[in-house]
Amino acid sequence: MKIGGTEIKVAGRVLRIARLDADKFQFLEEDPEQVVAGLRSSGSRVDLFTFMQRLPDSAPKYQYPMEMDNFAAIPISTFEQWWMKQIGFKARNKAKQAEKKGVVIREVAFDEALARGIWEIYNECPIRQGRRFSHYGKTPETVYRESATYLEHSQFIGAFLDDRLVGFIKLVWDEPKKQAGLMNIVSLLRERDKAPSNALVAAAVRYCAEHKIEYLTYANFAYGKKQSDSLSDFKERNAFVKMDVPRYFVPLTSAGALAFRLGLHRRMSDYVPESVASKLRDMRNAWYARKFQTVRESS
Repeated sequence: MKIGGTEIKVAGRVLRIARLDADKFQFLEEDPEQVVAGLRSSGSRVDLFTFMQRLPDSAPKYQYPMEMDNFAAIPISTFEQWWMKQIGFKARNKAKQAEKKGVVIREVAFDEALARGIWEIYNECPIRQGRRFSHYGKTPETVYRESATYLEHSQFIGAFLDDRLVGFIKLVWDEPKKQAGLMNIVSLLRERDKAPSNALVAAAVRYCAEHKIEYLTYANFAYGKKQSDSLSDFKERNAFVKMDVPRYFVPLTSAGALAFRLGLHRRMSDYVPESVASKLRDMRNAWYARKFQTVRESS
């Protein structure tokens, strides 16, 4: 739905939570009270409305109920500053390695050819980061439709090997173009020895520096009690740091107010002790590894 000039999506069956359609990539550019009033009068049941402040505003600006959220973010001044001072030599060497092995990085316009290349990357493997990959098995038409969002606020950058797409990022920025986020960064697993993802992050930093974008973000730096993994290590090596910002939760119904007080707006996994969650992740990873190996051997 659209409230004023803000695109809103509502999710959940029992607890209906509304948030910006591009939550974490774009932010409220109007008075939150106008959006709250619009949601109340929309005719749709909404229990909670959540939104967050953009970087670098870590001090709460509003009186609504809130919790601290976070970004994995790179503060950007110049590309040279990031390249020489912020990242470690291993990440720098990885980015150099991509070029030495023939990977070409360039900005690309969104079209059917790019969407087809993205579809091929998505359908390389059903498992990534030890879990089911949500984009695996989607049709070319679905990938095209889902990739074509926010085009007026985004830039695709591709990694090519012999003119074949082997990795890409979708960079999406906010309205004043001060903060940009990696909405997608995916590369072919079989080409990971060429480090296309490292080269793509470098290209994203260069793009932000050239366009005076002050922060590059890559989802969260921390997820509840979860300890570090390969993805968080990748972020750290590329100079992403944890930056906290307030996330507000505005109850619009009595059910929403009760749910917030009871913590029902959070993921169930947030209540599982990390010692237990870690063992469950290991079991899941081992099961997927065996299943995936069986699929590979039978193909």
